[in-house]
Formats: sequence, structure tokens, C-alpha cells
Amino acid sequence: MLGGLLTLAAVALGDALTSRSIASVRNVLFLLIAGTSCVVMTGLPEVFFPALPDRLMMVLKAGLGPLAGAMGLYYLSNWLGGVREDSLVHRFTVMGGAVLLLAALALAAVATRVAPTNFRDLLVLAAAVNMVPVLLALLAVRRAHQLGDPLARWMSVGIVCLAATTAGLYARGLSLPGLGLGTWLATAVFTVAYFLIASVLALLRNQHNRQLARLSRLNQGAEPATGLPTGAALLTEVEHVFWRTARRGGVCTVVCMHISNLYELTDSPGQGTEHQILTTLAARVRRAAGFRCVVGLYHPRCFVVVITSDKLTEATLEVVTRLRATVPMPLTVMDAKQAYLPFAPQVGMGVVTLEPDGVTPMEVINQAERRALASVGEQHPMSEHDIATTPAALE
Repeated sequence: MLGGLLTLAAVALGDALTSRSIASVRNVLFLLIAGTSCVVMTGLPEVFFPALPDRLMMVLKAGLGPLAGAMGLYYLSNWLGGVREDSLVHRFTVMGGAVLLLAALALAAVATRVAPTNFRDLLVLAAAVNMVPVLLALLAVRRAHQLGDPLARWMSVGIVCLAATTAGLYARGLSLPGLGLGTWLATAVFTVAYFLIASVLALLRNQHNRQLARLSRLNQGAEPATGLPTGAALLTEVEHVFWRTARRGGVCTVVCMHISNLYELTDSPGQGTEHQILTTLAARVRRAAGFRCVVGLYHPRCFVVVITSDKLTEATLEVVTRLRATVPMPLTVMDAKQAYLPFAPQVGMGVVTLEPDGVTPMEVINQAERRALASVGEQHPMSEHDIATTPAALE
């Protein structure tokens, strides 16, 4: 187990040194703190360093677990997108992490005073406290899966492994009777599996975010196709999102962005520059919308974003504001003569917010596109408080 944790920590450290991003550094800190907590509970430090003070080990065993739980909730909140993706999950993970941090400090303080004969009771309390972040993490990941996070299902598998790891490590720390070598081997397997799943998912999420950041800053050169769903595939995805949102009584916000001057740099479509423009704008749209929204291309001039929420929230308005501010930013493309040409997208935005029960996706998209066409060239508000996204009947 120790070898596996050290290997994963080395991989995370390599990613942090390569990418030099806050997210990768956060992953390293998470692995170090949570991994240290696991190693302490196995009893390996006492085996390798018999001279370690008993009081120090008592403090570490009592406080490191809840501290790792607080760090895990903070890590999970950021991995799920933070407040920009789901303010509810962000609030209870941040609050839960703060409470766990206080609990860790309190348990560590008590461990400095408690008699060794009473330490077992304190460790039982620490085990109970440490199951709280596991339950909170399961709730957060379940909600993320319901809201459309494609990686949340795999993270839920990791959280189940974490629950088994926590139970096994504290069982070992408490020296419960009737648990043999098989239990310890299973605990080691679950521990490595959890950290492996969490590390891989963190690398995937960071890689995806870095790719979108790079594409959104594209200035020249041909790029691969946008990969966005279009036509029947887009309508199918939107219909599924409508159905899923209607089941839980939520609302959907459909945003259409019409690029009126997409072909102004070419005499006819298909000369190459419009593909560079679409690739860049697609990356900007996907990055501004987040990874839970449905993003598609209704036709080459019209991007579609579908945002789901329990109700019309500030987070939804912030997504619309980010789209309005990000997509029209100027960019540079390269023509067939290898010359750099500036391009300033003229973007019209149409927004429709509605309860999706019994609504046809094409009708909603058409209504949003009509609003987008009507808004091309207009002056738009830059504050989310000025954007009208109140539910309305279809036109």
C-alpha cells in the first residue's frame, strides 16, 4: 500500500511540475495529507521508527483522519467545479470541511491530554467523525451525476472504496477482534484503488480544463473539428436533459449564440478560416458553460447551450454572463496564404428559461435562435443582474 501511495504521489508531483497549475498542486497536497493519514493508521510508523513518542502518535491518529476528510471535501468541491457549477454542493462541502477542520483540531488537542487507557474511546469518536466526509462526498457526487457530470459516476466508485478504506483502517487502529490478514489485504486494495481513481479523475479533469483553456486562446493554425453534437444528436441530448430535469422538477435555460459574420473572411464557405473560428469559439463556449451543460452546434452559425438547475439561480445567470463576455472576444486566424487575419465575432444571444415538462426541444431552440438573431448588433448588459431569463411561454 505504501508503495502504491508513493507512486501515485510521484505521478501527481510530476503533473504539478509539468503543468504548474493550482489544481495539480492541490492534488499533490491532497495525496500527501490523506496518504499520510492512511499510513499512520496502519501502524507502519511505529514499526519503522520504534522510538516515536506514544503521545505524538496518539495526536496524529486522532487528528489526521478528520483533517484528511476536510482536505478531501475541499478537493472534491473544486473537482466538481466549485460554486460556478453547483452552489449548493459547494456550500455544504465547504461548510463540512470547515467543521471537520475544527473537529480535527479539537481531537488533536484532546489527544494531548487524554490518558493512554482512554485513547481507544477517543479513536472511536475520530472514526465516527471521519465517516461524515464520506457521506457528504457520496451525496455531492450523486447530485453531480444527476446534474450531468460525466465523471461523477466513477468518482462515486472511488468514494465507496474510501468508505471501505476508512472502516478498515480504523478497525485496524482499534485492533478489533476477528479481523485477520484478509481484512488488512482488502483494506490495502481499497486504499490504493481509491487514491488511484481519485488521481486519474483529477488528471482527466485538469487535462480537459487545460485543453479548453488552450483552445480558447487559439490565435492561428488549423485545429481538429469541434466535436460538438449537431442535428439529431443534439436534439436527442437536449430532449434527454429536458426529461431528466422535468423528473426532478427543475428548470432549463436554453442559450443560442448566433455568429452572424462567420464567413466574412472567406469568399465562400469551406476555405478554412471558418473552421478555425468555430474551433476556437466552441472551446470558449464549452469552457464558459462548464462540463455539466449540454453544448452543441445547431448549425454552423448557431451554438446551443442548455443549463439545468433546481431553479433560476445566480449560477445560471453567471454562466450566461460568461458566455456573453467570452465568446465575442477578438481572435486571429490564418488564411490559405499563411497570413494572419483579425476576426471579431458578431454574436447575438437568445435566452429562454422554462420548465421542460412536455416541451419540444426544437421549438425551444428555434425560439432562442430567433431571439439571438434579433439581438445581433445590439448593446448587451454585462452584469448577470441585467439579463432577462425569466420563464416565458414559447412563441
